[in-house]
Amino acid sequence: MTFWDHLDVLRSSLIRMAIAVVVFGIAAFVMKEELFGVVLAPRSSDFVTYRLLGVDAFSLHLMNTGLTEQFMIHMRTALYAGLLVASPYILYELFRFVSPGLYQNERHYAVWIVGAAYMMFLVGTLVNYFVVFPLTVRFLGTYQVSPDVANMLTLQSYVDTLLGMSLVMGVVFELPVVSGLLGRMGLITSKMMSQYRRHAIVAILVVAAIITPTTDVFTLFVVSLPIYLLYELSIQIVRCTK
Repeated sequence: MTFWDHLDVLRSSLIRMAIAVVVFGIAAFVMKEELFGVVLAPRSSDFVTYRLLGVDAFSLHLMNTGLTEQFMIHMRTALYAGLLVASPYILYELFRFVSPGLYQNERHYAVWIVGAAYMMFLVGTLVNYFVVFPLTVRFLGTYQVSPDVANMLTLQSYVDTLLGMSLVMGVVFELPVVSGLLGRMGLITSKMMSQYRRHAIVAILVVAAIITPTTDVFTLFVVSLPIYLLYELSIQIVRCTK
């Protein structure tokens, strides 16, 4: 195939991926009650995480301050949901485009790498939804310097924080996959990662401080702990690649 033939194939793949995202996004948009039933669940003590931890009853009241804000948030959230649901098909299209240029053993490794990366992204998103975000919302949403000062949270702030932290945690959870690749290539070793554990902890704290939406110590700890556990898991994965 010529260069232009490859471009035509890539264009067709991109169009199919875009159609899949739009279709699932429209489906999520139509299912508004179900979609925001999931999105808004962590704002109440009825959420599963709070029940397991025995958290006292509470409920955060969200408000809207813009004329078009709720509609735009609805569209953005539906698009994110559509992208998340369509992601397996997107990965399939990308792999189908790239696979003809790979050897058989390279295809085998590519399938495992892409599958592991996708699963870790989903795990990161779920960890944020069930652990990091609920604990953050519970602490900051109910924190008061005085009973005379009531918290008035906007819907945009709530949704932006949830989507932003979900995306960031999904990317952060790729650490074991990236470490495994670097270990396989001989660029890092488990001994090296163990020796630089203290430096890694400092780096983790810095990264957690950057990606957290607030500056309080509690949120910093909640975000830092999963990243540190990922680092320890990465050491074991790199050790197994040798």
